[in-house]
Amino acid sequence: MKKLQGAHHRQPITPDLLMTPSDQGDVDLDVDFAADRGNWTGKLDFLLSCIGYCVGLGNVWRFPYRAYTNGGGAFLVPYFLMLAICGIPLFFLELSLGQFSSLGPLAVWKISPLFKGAGAAMLLIVGLVAIYYNMIIAYVLFYLFASLTSNLPWEHCGNWWNTDLCLEHRGSKDGNGALPLNLTSTVSPSEEYWSRYVLHIQGSRGIGSPGEIRWNLCLCLLLAWVIVFLCILKGVKSSGKVVYFTATFPYLILLMLLVRGVTLPGAWKGIQFYLTPQFHHLLSSKVWIEAALQIFYSLGVGFGGLLTFASYNTFHQNIYRDTFIVTLGNAITSILAGFAIFSVLGYMSQELGVPVDQVAKAGPGLAFVVYPQAMTMLPLSPFWSFLFFFMLLTLGLDSQFAFLETIVTAVTDEFPYYLRPKKAVFSGLICVAMYLMGLVLTTDGGMYWLVLLDDYSASFGLMVVVITTCLAVTRVYGIQRFCRDIHMMLGFKPGLYFRACWLFLSPATLLALLVYSIVKYQPSEYGSYRFPAWAELLGILMGLLSCLMIPAGMLVAVLREEGSLWERLQQASRPTMDWGPSLEENRTGMYVATLVGSQSPKPLMVHMRKYGGITSFENTAIEVDREIAEEEESMIPQPGPAAVGTDWGPGTHGWRGRWRRSGQLKEDISPIWSRTPAWNPRTP
Repeated sequence: MKKLQGAHHRQPITPDLLMTPSDQGDVDLDVDFAADRGNWTGKLDFLLSCIGYCVGLGNVWRFPYRAYTNGGGAFLVPYFLMLAICGIPLFFLELSLGQFSSLGPLAVWKISPLFKGAGAAMLLIVGLVAIYYNMIIAYVLFYLFASLTSNLPWEHCGNWWNTDLCLEHRGSKDGNGALPLNLTSTVSPSEEYWSRYVLHIQGSRGIGSPGEIRWNLCLCLLLAWVIVFLCILKGVKSSGKVVYFTATFPYLILLMLLVRGVTLPGAWKGIQFYLTPQFHHLLSSKVWIEAALQIFYSLGVGFGGLLTFASYNTFHQNIYRDTFIVTLGNAITSILAGFAIFSVLGYMSQELGVPVDQVAKAGPGLAFVVYPQAMTMLPLSPFWSFLFFFMLLTLGLDSQFAFLETIVTAVTDEFPYYLRPKKAVFSGLICVAMYLMGLVLTTDGGMYWLVLLDDYSASFGLMVVVITTCLAVTRVYGIQRFCRDIHMMLGFKPGLYFRACWLFLSPATLLALLVYSIVKYQPSEYGSYRFPAWAELLGILMGLLSCLMIPAGMLVAVLREEGSLWERLQQASRPTMDWGPSLEENRTGMYVATLVGSQSPKPLMVHMRKYGGITSFENTAIEVDREIAEEEESMIPQPGPAAVGTDWGPGTHGWRGRWRRSGQLKEDISPIWSRTPAWNPRTP
């Protein structure tokens, strides 16, 4: 008897209802289904992917400009303070969610299905950003190919795209250093090359009439999407290897540009202008808001990329250490990029004889106008230009990998049985669809659409998503439960610093940012062009759509439950029965034996809710308790057949009340089983 019992417990039979489609057939049931999802092939894969994701184009063209316009060296005070209040805690929160559950931005909301709309909002935001972000990579590729020449095409005037206002500023000053001409009424060759040749913006009358497609840009965009697809073809197994190059090589180029920059005459003028502390700026709320926004967008919190990357980690990966490495490394990289950029701008200021603030710009103007012009003043200018744009290419590709991997992972985690085996095909379809949607950006007026997407796709909507995520995890799921989960995963609970930031400081700061962005709202513009009212309305609706997905998701979650409105809200806000670590060996405490295929009744309830039958776990629990009370007095244990041990039955004591031990399995049918014909005890 004992041998039979032992053999029975060693090889449990999984009923059909508890079997996933992948389990049926010749598949070994001992293989964990989560293994099919994929994992990083090494510990450095994750760390370098996060560094590549966070360290992007914004570190080069946004941080240096924000620093010198908001107090120079004094800007570092609010910058690092906001890094401590918002950056590090939110970064760690998102990594913890992903690693604990091994799920993407949609499926991770098993933690609280009421807020699954926040995951859908993440996907909408990251999808819109990925469309225009790859267009920026296409511009970089265009300049990269243009640098493969003996003379840079934006070095001189006299080309078909130049106008009478074009002036070669290099060498235009006299011996006393004074400019003989008024530069404010002239245009540099690099600026006309960018606007009139690359963009061909003169062919468009505005955002409403984009004009014709620029086929050179169209091909560059196609190449950008092909590169991205090839790098994510095998998921994190391929992108995790590519980042060994794309995440480290930019630092080598940045170091070369820094050494070259500080050795140029006039470099100290730019560095001094960049870092001179102006502490009176700290009295302005604008400086603190700018510092928080820089941290918020630079680390990429709320886009789902961090959550996706962490979901491919092993369960006990030390993300606490990785959080500080990536966040502090990102901040230091931004500061070093400022030295490299402003040393060259200081040299450019001395050559032109104008103040540094007249040559410094933020955004694409710095990358595609000012810095290319500075390259023309250096010996071996095509070489330095190629290095600069190759650095921008590697910086941009890392972030684009994360955007695409976030979308693919989120959708395949929702439909794993259908899409996970065809993940490469699905990734290709996503790339093709986004390429087609991005074709409008390759037209003469494509820059207008890019600015609109940049201003509204990830603005106030992204802040709403992050605030919702923070409150859902700490207030609805519970800060104590979340800290207990982290303890199970890392071996220690987060300290008072993280708990205080998650509960109060981070949400309050983000709410202040949200209010500030609404109060200080300014219509979009590009140069002297002002966007029409319908374009502004379209942008606002773009941002509102991501916000509206949150209440829409709540409505869907509530309608799936039963009972009164309050009961539905309570049921929808609780974690699903299968929430927890993906692998059974990592499930301890309250998460023991809640996976599909285990002998616990909990996964049965999950599948009943998914495939029909019982639709409310709470109502079932009440019914089971009533049955137990009615049957305990009349239940008389009897010896069963020789093939079944006398201790056969559900492993949880509370569920044994439903089993009538009459000695014949065909009679072991309680009222609860009679309503679910897909699953009934069967005759031997």
